[in-house]
Amino acid sequence: MRPITRFLRFFFRHFYHEFAWTYDFVAAFVSIGRWNDWIDCALPFVEGKRVLEIGHGPGHLQEHLRMHRSSVIVGLDESSQMGRLARGRLVKAGYWDINLARAMAQSLPFQEGAFDVVASTFPAEYIFEARTMDEVRRVLGEGGRFVVVPAAWIGGRKMLDRTAAWLFRVTNQSPESPPAVMSERLRVAFEQAGFTPEFETVEVRSSNVLIVVARPYSLQVLDEV
Repeated sequence: MRPITRFLRFFFRHFYHEFAWTYDFVAAFVSIGRWNDWIDCALPFVEGKRVLEIGHGPGHLQEHLRMHRSSVIVGLDESSQMGRLARGRLVKAGYWDINLARAMAQSLPFQEGAFDVVASTFPAEYIFEARTMDEVRRVLGEGGRFVVVPAAWIGGRKMLDRTAAWLFRVTNQSPESPPAVMSERLRVAFEQAGFTPEFETVEVRSSNVLIVVARPYSLQVLDEV
């Protein structure tokens, strides 16, 4: 593995905590300004009055959810640094109904059926762990859905696009597999966890964003009955 690759992977592993203050800059840099647009791709699929975001990061989706609907919006992250950034962002935007929790996704501190939607954008591998999936199933109410934006692919022929695509590959932020292949792999993971997944690909400024909308088997059966 080349030194630059080792360095970039190390940085992306740690900047979520010690280097959290650099998160927005780095995300905007490697995506050539597309990062927030990619996050916003989740909004049309977040339907419901009670929303939980897992891995809220610096709070972009938290802010955007409040801008687009009047709901009970809760954010969860295990990083205290990201919690401070998200809270500061929401206060600066004039929001005081701030519900942020510091906890692990594998042990959600919420009651059974507490939410209509659980959302997560560009999460790490923990989101697909069996314990996380079980917890998401537990806190979803009847008719609920699990919305995940797992990856984006940068296309285009411009040098900036090619550079950004390379950065995403070497830091594992974008999988090497095309969307169709990755969707099939994720389908297996969701189905094994008891979800029925559906996949959407949204085009955003010479890039493609993959969106997964999954519903627990039991909830789907209840709706059909």
